[in-house]
Amino acid sequence: MTSDVISSKELKKIDPVFGQISYDDHEQIVFCNDKDTGLKAIIGIHNTVLGPALGGTRMWNYENEWEALNDVLRLSRGMTYKSAITGLNLGGGKAVIIGDAKTQKTPELMKKFGEFVHSLSGKYITAEDVGMTTGDMDMVREVTPYVTGISESKGGAGNPSPITAFGVFMGMKAAAKFKFGSDVLEDKTVFVQGIGHVGEALVEHLVCEGANVIISDLSQDRLEAVRSKYNVTIYGGQDLYSEEMDIYAPCALGATINDETISKLKAKVIAGAANNQLAEENKHSRLLQEKGIIYAPDFLINAGGIINVYAELENYDKQEIMRKTENIYNTTEEILIRAKANNVTTNVAALNIAKERIETRKQELAK
Repeated sequence: MTSDVISSKELKKIDPVFGQISYDDHEQIVFCNDKDTGLKAIIGIHNTVLGPALGGTRMWNYENEWEALNDVLRLSRGMTYKSAITGLNLGGGKAVIIGDAKTQKTPELMKKFGEFVHSLSGKYITAEDVGMTTGDMDMVREVTPYVTGISESKGGAGNPSPITAFGVFMGMKAAAKFKFGSDVLEDKTVFVQGIGHVGEALVEHLVCEGANVIISDLSQDRLEAVRSKYNVTIYGGQDLYSEEMDIYAPCALGATINDETISKLKAKVIAGAANNQLAEENKHSRLLQEKGIIYAPDFLINAGGIINVYAELENYDKQEIMRKTENIYNTTEEILIRAKANNVTTNVAALNIAKERIETRKQELAK
């Protein structure tokens, strides 16, 4: 006869939702499950002081549900600070769907996910992320208005990837100016790791400026296609972190800056599109500072995407989208200068600016 009583030892294994670092005072976590469509999703709402939580939905074949939960917590927290530092009246949220986007995504699954989003009555607004397309967002829109990044033909701002890449390029140029004395990237060696929609668009900007671009990706087909299109070099070595380079641009998944890679890293600047690039924020931003590597905070320089979809809520045009995204250059410069003046890491400097804006708004609401 088995017992339904959970031992204290077992409880310890399943307890750390509120306790883990990435929880960081989240307002709400929603677990979504639908047997008929196979949907298993988690929506994280970190903070709504500045406005409704906006953030994309990622579909990924996570190894386990704890990995998915940790990812959504880290990503939604990052969205809070991304919106705050960019000056948008939005809070931070994110969603993950557990599964293989290539084989398990169906219209029925997307619509069911949209119903869960709708049940939150606008507290969370979704958009596309890894494993998602503009077409997927169009399907979600069929069941809820709380979605952005829909097709331009349906009144949306369209694919945010080119705008995200432009913002990363602006942040990279500002970091290069701070490190090298010039923001001209001609003849600089830039490793772009991950050449999805954003990575490829970044490659295009870099090639146009005359940079020496080296690309890496898990997909050989993508590598060949991008090499053929832009005449760039495919990385053929075994460990890109040990290679000589001026700029490292991580544009795939996060946590590539960690104990192992920092010890080998020869890049002088890190500026990429990936979220949560630092495996441990405080520790690894400090180690980069000690090595003299300039880190352009990811949640700032990859904010072009959210600026793009925010346009759907505020009804501003492409020209204003580009102006706001171009301003990432100025904000990056401000953060790098502030970090040096106060002898703090660039990550801390950026977080402080974002938190100041949230705290100011919180005090205004309390009056």
